[in-house]
Amino acid sequence: MKFTTGKARLSYAHIFKTYSNEGNAPKYSCSLLFPKTDKKNIERLNKLLQGMLADPDNRQKWGTSNAAALKMPLRDGDVEKADDPNYKGMLFLNASANPDYPPKVVLLDRTPVADPSEVYSGCWVQAVLDFYAYNSHGNKGIGVGLRGIRKLKDDKPFTKSEVSDSDFSDDFIDDDDMFD
Repeated sequence: MKFTTGKARLSYAHIFKTYSNEGNAPKYSCSLLFPKTDKKNIERLNKLLQGMLADPDNRQKWGTSNAAALKMPLRDGDVEKADDPNYKGMLFLNASANPDYPPKVVLLDRTPVADPSEVYSGCWVQAVLDFYAYNSHGNKGIGVGLRGIRKLKDDKPFTKSEVSDSDFSDDFIDDDDMFD
């Protein structure tokens, strides 16, 4: 089911090149973080998910109507990513696209992104997603396909740590032995 989000913070952005995690097949992927205070966006997402849970075709595919038995895409950052300050006060979901179907990535004015560094983990985006029911290899739930990203505005990039000039020290460099 096609769904266009409200504002979301982009994280783990692999939207221009495929990425393979832990030996899985390479895909385009990202995490989308939604402020818990954005009630309108959260309500729309929950309404979509509740509709999918109630759909008879999905229930047949899963072989159950018990939501607790399914993997749900919308998760609580305060619980599942408690050690990451970027996820504090956020709900999040992961979305991906197969290599044959790269996501469309555009700027606010809907023009294609010329420089991939303009859309980065930490900026605010709107996403076009496909929600779908799955039952594969013993896993059942609702998955999220990534169709498009629209950059809305800049913000502080998410990084593990920043490097400053003072982090480099000459104390460990011996000029005489450096390039012998």
